[in-house]
Amino acid sequence: MKIEKIIPFDGQHCETTATGTLLRQIGIELTEPMLFGLGEGLGFIFWNMKSMNFPFIGGRVKPDVLTENIARNLNLELTVKETSSTQKAWDNVKELIDNGQVVGLKLDCFHLQYFSRPFHFAGHYTALYGYDNENAFLVDTKQQGGQVKTSLKSLALARAEKGPMSSKNLYYTLRKTNKMYDLKSAIITAIRNNATEYINPPITNIGYKGVYKTSSEIVKWFKTSNDIENDFKTSAMLMEKAGTGGALFRNLYRDFLKESYDLLKLDKLKTGYEAFVEIAELWISVSQLFEKVSQTKDIKFIEQASEILKTISDKEKKTMEILTTI
Repeated sequence: MKIEKIIPFDGQHCETTATGTLLRQIGIELTEPMLFGLGEGLGFIFWNMKSMNFPFIGGRVKPDVLTENIARNLNLELTVKETSSTQKAWDNVKELIDNGQVVGLKLDCFHLQYFSRPFHFAGHYTALYGYDNENAFLVDTKQQGGQVKTSLKSLALARAEKGPMSSKNLYYTLRKTNKMYDLKSAIITAIRNNATEYINPPITNIGYKGVYKTSSEIVKWFKTSNDIENDFKTSAMLMEKAGTGGALFRNLYRDFLKESYDLLKLDKLKTGYEAFVEIAELWISVSQLFEKVSQTKDIKFIEQASEILKTISDKEKKTMEILTTI
């Protein structure tokens, strides 16, 4: 069973790709930067636990929230369900597919057979549009192949995996309501909400405060790391290439602000866009310095990255303060 005439979303980021595919099925066609922005997606977290091999640097809001925000800002009905039963989890999505409904799945990409370099990440999203006796047919990011397939067994393992950011076989659907949305007002609401959230972090390792804290934490990390080469090389890859759209999601937000300015012609959006052009370049510099650290094990590159992070923290705070007032 395959849903015919599916239009897979061609995206770089997993959640916008999955949710974008669901949106296309209900006739909503928006760009990936626009979906990221309407999802109030820009964020920052520095996350370090003893159980982790090395700290995690993240640049977006926590999993699940992005799609919740998109649905709210576009006046859509979002249905999210979880179950601890693997069989029930499959029966539920199978029934939706049989009824012609594309389904969003949250899972651990480690088990997906089309990943050339498997790694555990339980906050990954795909859109399910079909199945046969052996395989599930999915839409994933363009770097993972777009329209792909994996065995039903591997999909079950991916959906049921436990660990950080995992859910119990989570799946979701989107439907239109009788309330239409106005894109211009949705953009303004999303930008204000995202900016307000970013400059008022609940703890110091989140938002602009988290960026500033990271400037000192990476020096400690360098001095205590048992594998500098792997730690900083992997971190650079995650920041730049692992579905972030480059520059730790700042490229996506930059392009969202440009698209929003083109539509609304508000000077503060132009100011925000121009600031994020520069901010994105600074984030790229940080990931490049992480690469140099992995190659040379020279602390001077960490010290340079540390200073850039302080600059980024200040620029992002000031820019988001402006955007709260659009």
